[in-house]
Amino acid sequence: MASRISAAWQRALARLPSQCAVCQSWPAQRVCGACVARFAQPRARCPTCAIAVEAGQQQCSACLHQPPPLARCVAAVDYGYPWANALSDFKFRSDPGWASALALLLRSTPWAEPVLDGADLVLPLPLSRQRLRQRGFNQALLLARQLAPDKTDATLLLRLRDTPAQSSLARAQRLENLHGAFAIEPLRAHRVSGQRVVLIDDVMTTGATLHAAAGVLHRAGAAQVSALVVARTP
Repeated sequence: MASRISAAWQRALARLPSQCAVCQSWPAQRVCGACVARFAQPRARCPTCAIAVEAGQQQCSACLHQPPPLARCVAAVDYGYPWANALSDFKFRSDPGWASALALLLRSTPWAEPVLDGADLVLPLPLSRQRLRQRGFNQALLLARQLAPDKTDATLLLRLRDTPAQSSLARAQRLENLHGAFAIEPLRAHRVSGQRVVLIDDVMTTGATLHAAAGVLHRAGAAQVSALVVARTP
């Protein structure tokens, strides 16, 4: 009951006008329409890793050389101003009110809607228990519930252990760091077999975390795994 009240309260607050977090105009939503138009212009991206590419380029060279385990990967924006600040507020400064604005930004991105519509399951990237206690909420879960509440499953994909921060590691180190970090809930593993799964996360850097989770899902029999992220590092 408390969680339903909390969710309803958050939705109500999200609809109230406030000061734009970027240009400080009033009244506005978290980010006003003018700032979204200025800082969230669609751009050409690799369809399987969401890295920015030249217009007309079908796929980046890295994905052509080594196809990733994601059938599709969609990012709303590059990780830079003002979205890096917004994501830091969301994740590290305990401001879950960003969830609705960032989810709307992601849903409005080309290809995001078809990916969500075609999904059987929407799974947020899970946090370790230690990280969840520190943060108080899983930002990926808040995004997933905004994007596809009827398809979101918060307990099917598990994080088995905490891992050192990925940001300072090279890609090979990141992959080693994540070895054995994810698993499917054993009693519900059958839910994955034959399903089209979409993973949700806030930021994608090298893709190592999403690829590790996708590998676990493929081994459990998922028919297809895609990903949606708010921001992609350039």
